[in-house]
Amino acid sequence: MIRGINIVLFVISIFFLIGVYSIKFQSEAVEEEKMALARTIEQQQGELSVLQADWAFFSQPSYISQMVERHSEVLNLQILESKQYGSIEDIPMRPEIIDDSALTALFAALEEGIDPIGDKLAELMAQ
Repeated sequence: MIRGINIVLFVISIFFLIGVYSIKFQSEAVEEEKMALARTIEQQQGELSVLQADWAFFSQPSYISQMVERHSEVLNLQILESKQYGSIEDIPMRPEIIDDSALTALFAALEEGIDPIGDKLAELMAQ
């Protein structure tokens, strides 16, 4: 009887030993994967810092102006003049009283089941 219990316990301990080693190897594999990802992230961060430095250099006005001068014949760029921009007087003033009758009519039509915008689009598409 005791011999049978010892054999059963021995077999159970072997299964537990196999389970512990399996868990150990799985955890080592996960650790290796984690370290590989950490190395990849570190490498990509290094590449990103190089790209940011390149972007900072290439977006400097002095660098861009040299390129523009070098390729001015091909690009056919001209210097902007202030008259090309609009003035503040060109901006229309906001009306003091907002006319919302069109919006109110649209909502009323939609509540009645009429879609004036969809109807107009269908009419334009038919042309």
